[in-house]
Amino acid sequence: MAKTAGFCFGVKRAVEQVYEQIEKAKKPVYTYGPIIHNQEVVQDLERKGVRVVETLEELGQLSDGIVIIRSHGVGKQVYDVLEKKGIQIVDATCPFVKKIHRIVQEQERAGRRILIAGDPNHPEVRGICGWSGKGALVINDPSQMENLPLRQGESWCLVAQTTFNYNKFQDLVEKFEKKGYDILVLNTICSATQERQVEASRIASEVDLMIVIGDKKSSNSQKLYEICQKKCKNTYFIQTVGDFNPECMNSVRNVGITAGASTPKQIIEEVHANARAK
Repeated sequence: MAKTAGFCFGVKRAVEQVYEQIEKAKKPVYTYGPIIHNQEVVQDLERKGVRVVETLEELGQLSDGIVIIRSHGVGKQVYDVLEKKGIQIVDATCPFVKKIHRIVQEQERAGRRILIAGDPNHPEVRGICGWSGKGALVINDPSQMENLPLRQGESWCLVAQTTFNYNKFQDLVEKFEKKGYDILVLNTICSATQERQVEASRIASEVDLMIVIGDKKSSNSQKLYEICQKKCKNTYFIQTVGDFNPECMNSVRNVGITAGASTPKQIIEEVHANARAK
């Protein structure tokens, strides 16, 4: 069992803030997008009356209530809409993501354009882009570098999605250095993410079968699966104990388990208990 499996600091903080608002709020409680990428947690919150608002248009239709900004963070426009309408904001953005928002603003004021290593469709990356006044560029893989509209003479700042694959980030940095671009590299991958990836890789290389627990929409869980699969071909990605097939453990001597940053402790313990029982 990986020691780093389960909720990271930012996710734990965000989830606790929602439950706190449920207990004390006298207004309707909303989250802008799912608070974290975990279906079980989101469904539990919905049962307790929390509604998920998905778009700026929906947000603009609210007349009252409390809107909780999710751990992934959002762009400046979301804050502007809420402040204009006078709706109370509870900001549960991960502090490490908030730091990237500040970097984007500071570096643009210093004359640099922003380049983000990350998934362009991920809410965290879309939120980071929302703090760029000049229009940030996003790169998800070193192979995409040749297609980027980078010109000699321009100054750039490279940041990373907090859950980006560390080895892939290093590959990107090396390629930029070889090209000789004027680029300031700031490794904004969360230290907890790096530790989780390193531990997962080590465990996967030592076992006959590896289990990665996480929501299918969780970026960091997907990356753990990719990392583990490279070290152990017999790697399974499951969301809950209901997806666990004990038959997959036939004829194996040892099993490794890790979990994404949005996976509740209860789910990890259930999978662990079932694996031990088998």
